[in-house]
Amino acid sequence: MKVILIKDVAKVGKKHETKEVSSGHALNYLIPRGEAVAATPDALKRTEVARAKMESERKVLEDLLAKNINDLDGITLSVSGKANDKGHLFAGLHREAIVAELLKQTGLQVSPEMIQIEHPVKEVGEHMIKVAAEGKSATFKLVIQAL
Repeated sequence: MKVILIKDVAKVGKKHETKEVSSGHALNYLIPRGEAVAATPDALKRTEVARAKMESERKVLEDLLAKNINDLDGITLSVSGKANDKGHLFAGLHREAIVAELLKQTGLQVSPEMIQIEHPVKEVGEHMIKVAAEGKSATFKLVIQAL
């Protein structure tokens, strides 16, 4: 039976793909769970329109992402946090906190997965943070000051 996947399904396929699966698997598992629909001519047309729309949105997001990464290169981001007398922060700065500060101070939106740090930043001072995605990368300076 031919089905159109509505979601990514492990070991079957990705969203908007048309797949040939056994009738039992389609009727008893995929369709009742809302993971697929029968591949009727009308459903195929709707899927083609949805796939084209998703592709155009992906293209726009890639362009915006490239622009944001280029704008990030060389900026300085200042953050304050509570620290002890040795300069260790009580709460480390995670990727999500860095992304939130970037959005707040510069208006540039990046996803946390793009920030390349091995562990949360826990020291007062200057840190160079690398941002990379889609083959493009940039580096900005993160300055942490003690409160």
